[in-house]
Order: sequence, then structure tokens, then C-alpha cells
Amino acid sequence: MEEHVVKILSTEPVTHNVKHFRVEKPSGYQFIPGQATEVVINKPEWKNERRPFTFTSLNEWDFLEFTIKIYSDHDGVTNQLGQLRAGDELLLHDVWGAIHYTDEGTFIAGGAGVTPFIAIFRQLQKDKKLGNNKLIFSNKTHRDIILKDEFTAMLGDNFINTITQEEVPGYDHHRIDEEYLKQKITDFNQQFYICGPDVMVKDVQTTLESLGATNNVTVEL
Repeated sequence: MEEHVVKILSTEPVTHNVKHFRVEKPSGYQFIPGQATEVVINKPEWKNERRPFTFTSLNEWDFLEFTIKIYSDHDGVTNQLGQLRAGDELLLHDVWGAIHYTDEGTFIAGGAGVTPFIAIFRQLQKDKKLGNNKLIFSNKTHRDIILKDEFTAMLGDNFINTITQEEVPGYDHHRIDEEYLKQKITDFNQQFYICGPDVMVKDVQTTLESLGATNNVTVEL
């Protein structure tokens, strides 16, 4: 399996528990927006701990970017990533991923599951092809919303936020269930893209299929 040693160029907070990591881009390294790679911290005690992370940069950029939720409540990989700084090294592997943009539709994300959609929307914006694509984004609290300002600037009213654990003016307060989907979507023949926690993805996929979306649902688990 291909392996690349890259240095971290910079880290930057995105939310209270999410960070951007910008890293060196290996020569010839290419991906399709929505794809991911396995990342390893280049330290002896972490060399066997691979974790998948999605590229949030675009191919034309001269660096790679990952947008990663940091779980600091236990000593795992993301907690260690959160402590890394510019100059520290990561190992990158082959590119993979099931979420590829095929047609205009509705994107449904839960929490950090929005990350495969970041590069997709950035590419569509660059190509002036955002069209009527819609993003429905579910989070526990309003502080958890990743890249809220950027998504709002790109999508306007087609950026819909629902918050499940608090009621905040200006945000929906509802799980993404059948009732909510019927409120927000009128055409279930359009393309759907779903990414988030496994249980949420499976539930939303099953619900969409029951509402008539059969061969037009792309999921990333």
C-alpha cells in the first residue's frame, strides 16, 4: 500500500472541537472531491493506528486539508492529532471513498459527517455549478456547526440547520425523520447524498426509500 510522509503546515480551530489541518501535498497526489485517505500519526506508539479522514481541500490547491473533529475526552487518535503542531509528521495512504457528486440534489449530514461534502461544494462553487443543491445539516448544538459562514455564503437559503439538543432562534429543532424530510423536500426523485453517524445514515436512507427515493441515494458509512 502506498505511503507518504507529510509535514503539517498549519492547524486552525474551526469550532470548539473541530480543527483544520493543512499538510504537504505529495507530488502527483490526486483525489475526487468527497474522497478520503487513511491518516497515521508518524510516531512509533501510533504507527498502527490508522483513521479515515476526508479531504476538504481541492485538487488544484498546493496543500491538502483535513477538517477533523477532536475527541479530547479519551486518549485516542484525534486527541493526539489535536496536540500536533506545524512541523509534525503524518503518514497518508491510498485514496478511497464512495461519495462522488453525480447530479444536483439534497445533501444530508450529521455532525462531522459533513466533511465529505465540503470539497464537493467548494468545487461546485469554483465551477459555478452550485445550482439548487441543498444541504440539510443536523448537529447537537449550534456551536457544533462546521463552516457555518462558508456554507451560508455558498448556499444561502439552501443551507438548512437543525439542532437536536437545544432550541435556538433561527434554527430548526428536529431530528431528521420522516416528518422533517416531508417538510423540507417535495421531490424524492432527486439525488440524495447522506453522511454521518452510522445509525443516522441507515435511518435516513430507509426513510428516504420509504418516501420514494430508491435508486438515487448515495451514502458514506
